[in-house]
Amino acid sequence: MKPILVLQHEATQGPGVLLDHLEKNGLCYQLLMSPLEGRAPVLARDYSGIVVLGSDHSVNEDLPWIVCEQALLQDAVQRHVPVLGHCFGAQLLARSLGAKVQRSPYPNIGWGQVWSSPYAQRVMGLPRRAVLFNWHYDTFQIPSGASRTLYGPHCLNKGFGLGPHWAFQGHLEVTADSIRQWCDHGRHELAQVYGPAAQDADHILLGLDQHVSTLHLLARQTYQRWTDQLLERSGFARTQIHMPSLYAGQ
Repeated sequence: MKPILVLQHEATQGPGVLLDHLEKNGLCYQLLMSPLEGRAPVLARDYSGIVVLGSDHSVNEDLPWIVCEQALLQDAVQRHVPVLGHCFGAQLLARSLGAKVQRSPYPNIGWGQVWSSPYAQRVMGLPRRAVLFNWHYDTFQIPSGASRTLYGPHCLNKGFGLGPHWAFQGHLEVTADSIRQWCDHGRHELAQVYGPAAQDADHILLGLDQHVSTLHLLARQTYQRWTDQLLERSGFARTQIHMPSLYAGQ
């Protein structure tokens, strides 16, 4: 089975619980920091799947590495290589599919409730209601042919699915430690945000362990469903995978 490409963009926004899932299941992966490289791979055929994590940047910025990542996702869609997008990654997948990404009416920062569609419950195994961790200012339109999977009270489009390509306008991968780091790194930002979907650091960290524990149940279920697709496409059964992880820098 070819490695899974994981595209990371910020030092504080790593793959977290996703990495735990890949290593626990013996799935090969390659972790790449596109902004440091100034580029991303161009050919999706070299990977069994592509994961795109969050970023402090907007997908509408004209940066070389963002242009490269968008071209990679467009190639992945054409070649039917499954894509999994988190926040920035979800927006980039939407944009790669021709959908518009624009400023949301309200910043979405902190814990927020979402509801899942019957499609998401059936295909992704998502519960009818869940609480996600958010940190985003932009929102995407649902691409043509895709199905909305998650929606929220202050941001309608919180997720979509198009065949094996899944997008989450939120963070499933975060850990308690990474959220603390985000709050510390963004303390000045948190002091200035406002709106019905923006929380300060005190509210974000209140009951953190319980929030993260519940979120991880959802994340593991979602990651298992998504990587099962990769195994099926590669002709492997889950119990047949015993390959060492491939880790390529941070």
